[in-house]
Amino acid sequence: MTETPRPVITLSYCTQCNWLLRTAWMAQELLSTFGQDIASVTLIPATGGLFQITLDGEVIWDRKEKGGFPDVKVLKQMVRDRVWPERDLGHIDRATKDQG
Repeated sequence: MTETPRPVITLSYCTQCNWLLRTAWMAQELLSTFGQDIASVTLIPATGGLFQITLDGEVIWDRKEKGGFPDVKVLKQMVRDRVWPERDLGHIDRATKDQG
């Protein structure tokens, strides 16, 4: 049986804008939620107001395109929906269902 490759997530952030702490917090949240199921979470320093998140090379969030930063709940759901759509995220999913 072939094991499914674990996803690689990169977070590129602007050092001029001082977004390191926000980016590191998002990385920590992803690692706390998905743990050993992720191959890596990499922080990439950049400039020019860049804040971009990729999953296996595909851009899933771009600050300039989306007009801001993702809520961490939304980010976790985006990763889950692309990699493990059947996975339950616990209280994050229940809060969404309760609101709908």
